Amino acid sequence: MTAIEAVRPDSPATGIVSAAAMSSTELLEQLGTDIGAGLSSGEVARRQARWGLNAVSSHRARLLLVLWHQVRSPLLALLLAAAFVSFFLGERSDALVISVIVALSVGLGAVNEYRAEKAAAGLHDQIHHQTVVIRDGRPSQVDVTDLVPGDILDLRLGDIVAADLRLLEVTGLSCDESVLTGESLPVDKTIDTVPAHTALAELSGCALMGTVVNAGSGRGLVVATGARTEFGKIAAGLNTHPLDTEFQVGLRKFSMLLVYVAGALTTSIFVTNMVLHKPVMDALLFSLAIAVGITPQLLPAVVSSSLAAGSRRMSRRKVLVKRLVCIEDLGNVDVLFTDKTGTLTEGHIDFTRAIPAADADPDSVLRWGLLCTEHSGEPGDIVGGNPLDQALWNAPEVKAQQSALASYTRLGVLPFDHQRNMVSVLVRDSAGRSTLITKGAPETVLQRCIEVPAAAREALAAEFAAGNRVVAVAARPARDQQPPTTRDEHDLRLVGLLVFLDPPKTDAAAALRRLATLGISVKVVTGDNPAVASKVCRDLGLGKGVLTGAEVDALDDAALALAIPATTVFARISPAAKARIVRVQRLSGGAVAFLGDGVNDALALHAADVGISVDSATDVAKDAADVILLEKNLDVLADGVGEGRRIFANTIKYVLMGTSSNFGNMFSAAGASVFLSFLPMLPSQILVNNLLYDTSQLAIPTDQVDEEQLRRPSHWDIGFIRRFMIFFGPLSSVFDFLTFAVMLGIFHAGPMEFRTGWFVESLATQTLVIFAIRTRRIPFFRSRPSVALLLAAFGVVAIGAVLPATPLAHTLGFSPLPGLYFAALAAMVVGYLVLIEIGKRIFYRMAAVTVTPRRRRYSTSRSLRRRAARFSTAATRSASVAAYT
Repeated sequence: MTAIEAVRPDSPATGIVSAAAMSSTELLEQLGTDIGAGLSSGEVARRQARWGLNAVSSHRARLLLVLWHQVRSPLLALLLAAAFVSFFLGERSDALVISVIVALSVGLGAVNEYRAEKAAAGLHDQIHHQTVVIRDGRPSQVDVTDLVPGDILDLRLGDIVAADLRLLEVTGLSCDESVLTGESLPVDKTIDTVPAHTALAELSGCALMGTVVNAGSGRGLVVATGARTEFGKIAAGLNTHPLDTEFQVGLRKFSMLLVYVAGALTTSIFVTNMVLHKPVMDALLFSLAIAVGITPQLLPAVVSSSLAAGSRRMSRRKVLVKRLVCIEDLGNVDVLFTDKTGTLTEGHIDFTRAIPAADADPDSVLRWGLLCTEHSGEPGDIVGGNPLDQALWNAPEVKAQQSALASYTRLGVLPFDHQRNMVSVLVRDSAGRSTLITKGAPETVLQRCIEVPAAAREALAAEFAAGNRVVAVAARPARDQQPPTTRDEHDLRLVGLLVFLDPPKTDAAAALRRLATLGISVKVVTGDNPAVASKVCRDLGLGKGVLTGAEVDALDDAALALAIPATTVFARISPAAKARIVRVQRLSGGAVAFLGDGVNDALALHAADVGISVDSATDVAKDAADVILLEKNLDVLADGVGEGRRIFANTIKYVLMGTSSNFGNMFSAAGASVFLSFLPMLPSQILVNNLLYDTSQLAIPTDQVDEEQLRRPSHWDIGFIRRFMIFFGPLSSVFDFLTFAVMLGIFHAGPMEFRTGWFVESLATQTLVIFAIRTRRIPFFRSRPSVALLLAAFGVVAIGAVLPATPLAHTLGFSPLPGLYFAALAAMVVGYLVLIEIGKRIFYRMAAVTVTPRRRRYSTSRSLRRRAARFSTAATRSASVAAYT
C-alpha cells in the first residue's frame, strides 16, 4: 500500500506527514487532481459523499446535557432525597407532591434552556468562512466545509488555512503556527519534500489547518480534511470551557449571594424548629423548602429565554452572536473603535482616475498599476483579494489595456504586507526588458523614489484633502530575473497616482447620533491617510482630534490613556498599535468594542471586550470576533447594543423580584415558625408557590424596557442587589404578618386554613409586585408592561386563588377560604403595591446608584484562553481558529 491512497470510497484519507515526504507530481497523481483545472464538480460531490464535511466539530443542542444542567442543583438533590425518605416513612402524599413539583421545575428549565441551545446552534449555522479553490478550471469561492481531499486551495495574506495542505507554489509565504506548535514566530514555507519521520513543527512544505497566513501567498493541495487533520486530532481531545463573560461572572456572584442567604436561613430555621421539639422530618423538609423558595430556581431558564428571544430579534436585525451570553456584553459597550471603510463610507470602492507624474500618461499609470497586483487573471475574474485591486481590475478602462497587458510576462511577486504597505512585481515586456513595479501607500512608496515632482505632491495633498483614497505607483528597470525582495524596493521613479472614491454613507451621520444617544463614544482607527480619515469624520460630524501611528508609538501607556478621550481619528495605525489602543482604553474603565474586518484587525478584536466583525470579513477577523454583523452598518450595531441592554434590564428585573419577594416570604416563614405551634406552610405548598411564581416570571423576557435604561450601559452590582433585597424584603414581610393577624385574629383559622390564606396572599403580592419593580416610573401610567407579562402575572394569581377550591386542594393541604377573605386580600394587595411604590422612591433617592467604571488589568492569557476555547466550541467550521496574535 502506498503512503497516500487514491481517494476512493474504500480508501482512508492521507496524513500530512506522509504527504510531506512525496513530490507534488506524485501527490497530484495519487489524488487524481489536475494542477491546472483542479477537481470537477461531479468529482467534488462524490468525494464529499465519502469524506463528509470539512468540519472538526459542530454546535448541537443536546437535550440530555441540558437536562443534566437542570438536575445537578444540590438543593434539588437534597429535596429528592428528603422526598425519598418521606415516602418510606409513610408521608407518601408529601413525597409525591414534592417529586412532581421538582420534575415540573426541572422540565420548565430544561425546555427553555434547550430552546436557547437550539437558537445558538442556528446562529452558528449562519456564520460561514469562504476560501478560494480551483475547480472546473477556474477559481471560485466556496465554504470551507465543502473542501475535499484533492482540492487545490489558494492562500493569501490573512487567510486561515482551511485544511492540511501540501504546498505546490509559494511566494514569500510564512504562516503563524502558534495554534499548533506554541511558537510565536511565523514559519517560512517552501515546496520542498521532507522525510516522512519529520516532526510536525518542521513540515516547511506543508500548511496546516488552523494556522494563519502571516505573509506572502501560495497554493496547496488538500491532503486531509476535518477530524483527519492535525488540528482536528488535537481539537478532538480538548474539552476547554469557554472564557466566562462579564455577564456570567455577575450571575455567578449573584448565585453565591443566594447560597449564603439560603444557608443562613435554612440553618437557623432548622435549629429553631429542633429547639421547639418539632418533628425532625417536618423541620428538615421545611428548611429545604425554604432554601428552594429563596432561590430563583428558574433564573437559568429566564436568562436562557431572554438570550434566545434576543438572539432571534438580533438575527432579524442582521446581528449574529457566537455565544448567546455575548449579547449582554454588547449592551455594556460605551466606547467603540471602528475602521472607516464600509462603516462610515459606502465600502463600494470605485477607481476614478489616474494622475501621471513627470513624463507618464494616465494610460501608462493604469497599466503599471494593473500589472502590479497579486492577481494574474482576467478582468472581472478576481476572486477575493485586495478591494482596491478589485476596483482597479473592474474599471471600464481596463478593457482598452488588454493588448498592452498581454505583452508582459510576470517573473515574480513580492506580496503586500502590513509592515511595508506595498506590493512589488517583476515583469518582462515583449522586447525582453525587465521592470520592477511597486504600488502601495503613497507615504511609503514616495520614500523609495529618487525624486518626486512638486506637482505630484500637490496633487496628492489635494486628493487627500478631498477625502479620496490614493495609491502610488513607481517603477525602475531591473536586471535581476529573480523574484523581488524588500532589498529591491529602492531607487524608484514615481509613475503616478491611482485615485479611488469611497464616499461617506448617507445614513452614517444618523447612526452616529443614535450611538451617541446610547452613551457610546465612536472613534475611528484606520490604516488610511490622516487627511482622508479626518475629512470623512468632519463630514459626518465627529470630533477633530487626530493621532497618527508614529505619534501613538511615541506615547507611553499613561500618556496614551490621556490622549484617547480627546482623539477621534487614529490614522496610519499598525495592527499592534490598534490592539494597544484598545488595551489602554480598557484599563481606563468601561467596556470597549472594536469593529473590524481585516487581518490587520485581528489583534484588536482579541483585545476588546467585544470583538465585532462582518460576514464579508476575512476568516481571521470573523474568528477573533464575538459578534458578526450581516451588514456593515453602525445602525445595525446600535440595534444590537439596544437589544443587549434590553436583555440585561429584563434579567435584572427577575433578579430583583426573586431576591426581594422570595427573601421577604422566607423571612416571614422563618418568623412565623417560631411563634406558631404548627408549620406556617407545608414544604409542598412552598414549592408549589415557588413554581407558580417562577412560571409567571418566564414572561419577563417579553417585557418592554424604559427608554432611560437603554441610554447607558448597566453592569452587575451585587452590592445594589443585596441592598435592594434587605430593603424590600422586610416590606413584603409587613403584609405577610398582617395576613397572619387577619387569619388568626379575624377568621380564627386552624393550621390548614391559615396555610391556605397565606399561600394565596404571598403568591399574589410577590407576583404582582413585578409591575412596580420593573420600572422606576409610575407603573401602567408612564411605563406599560408587555401583554404577555400582564397575562402571566394575573393568570398565576388567579390559579393561586382558585387552587384551594379544586380537587388538588386536599392533596396539597389546602381548604376553601371564606369570601370575606378575598376582600381583605384585595385591600392588602393594593396597600402593598402602594407601600412598595413609596419605598421605591425612597430607596432610589437614598441609593443614588452610579455605575462604577470597571478597571481591569489586561492579560494576553485572555486571548489565549479564547483561542483554546474555540478549538472545541467555535470549530463549527473547520478553519474556525483565531490564531493571529
